Amino acid sequence: MPIDPVALTADLVRCPSVTPEEGGALDLIERILSGAGFDCTRVDRNGVPNLFARWGRKGANRTFGFNGHTDVVPVGDAAAWTRDPFGGEIADGWLWGRGATDMKSGVAAFVAAAVDFVQETPPDGAVVLTITGDEEGDAADGTVALLDWMAAQGEAMSVCLVGEPTCPERLGEMMKIGRRGSMTAFFTARGVQGHSAYPHRAKNPVAALARLIDRLSSHDLDQGTEHFDASTLAVTTFDTGNPATNVIPALCRATVNIRFNDAHSGASLTRWLEEEAARVTAETGVEIALSAKISGESFLTPPGELSELVARAVEAETGLRPEPSTSGGTSDARFVRAHCPVVEFGLVGKTMHQVDERVEVAQIEPLKAIYRRILKDYFA
Repeated sequence: MPIDPVALTADLVRCPSVTPEEGGALDLIERILSGAGFDCTRVDRNGVPNLFARWGRKGANRTFGFNGHTDVVPVGDAAAWTRDPFGGEIADGWLWGRGATDMKSGVAAFVAAAVDFVQETPPDGAVVLTITGDEEGDAADGTVALLDWMAAQGEAMSVCLVGEPTCPERLGEMMKIGRRGSMTAFFTARGVQGHSAYPHRAKNPVAALARLIDRLSSHDLDQGTEHFDASTLAVTTFDTGNPATNVIPALCRATVNIRFNDAHSGASLTRWLEEEAARVTAETGVEIALSAKISGESFLTPPGELSELVARAVEAETGLRPEPSTSGGTSDARFVRAHCPVVEFGLVGKTMHQVDERVEVAQIEPLKAIYRRILKDYFA
């Protein structure tokens, strides 16, 4: 019997898999895949649950991979939800619950498509599913752990599709062929505390750091590149922790987040930030230290065979030709891209991470059909 992706989505939503809790989601998927002839291995690392599943021979000439996650963000204020966030309730044409959009429906769709495909038309090759419980967290022991394990075991994907939500308004209108890089910079300015009536006897870290932050936020990093929009820098916090109005504090902190295109790297942006901080230190005498965390570099899978394969299948099932895009935040595709060519395609993501997260039921079966067609065309 074909797997019903709507029912599977509901069952997955009922698993309270808030990062890094497994919540029963990967256990459920493993039972389904094992029963369909997939070789399944749990690749847990440092308490993070991960699942690798392969149908077909290891080392096959062609291996199509799917990647996704079953972990979800916290529900927040549960009282603000209209329906139980882990109820998997279907009402008014929607399936409600945390993870319904991001991305248990996508996982359900590609699991159902993969099982139906290999049972109905066993391909000359292999199908691999890598599913993590650590995408919404630090992501250090999720897809990265799976790829590390695969390298050690001689497992490989020829190409991969990540089932993240990619469409702004209608199923079929957008796919991701790359993502911007992401980094966060933490600044700490250390001055000399003093009385506000005698500012010449102090070194004000607030004024110095404000000067630096203004320069950074006023700077145009670039005008965009062929496949990417312009890079952006956003100031996310500026703090002194000073309750007194007549005291110049000794310490001030600020944080900025940068989303950058392929005109930059995390290293080049870190050097720029260090240079700007050193310039303000020289001007003011206030020492400004920088700590940078790079979450991922920008990457691009150039338009070609894989993106065309996905575009044809989407258009055949929806009538829409998906726009190749690099917009949005980060995803685990940033890790997969070092392993093989990767494209992302999934359903409409308007409600992800929101209170009353929900997915339109009418999107889930067509998404399975798209994934099923992609597999059929890939192995044709």
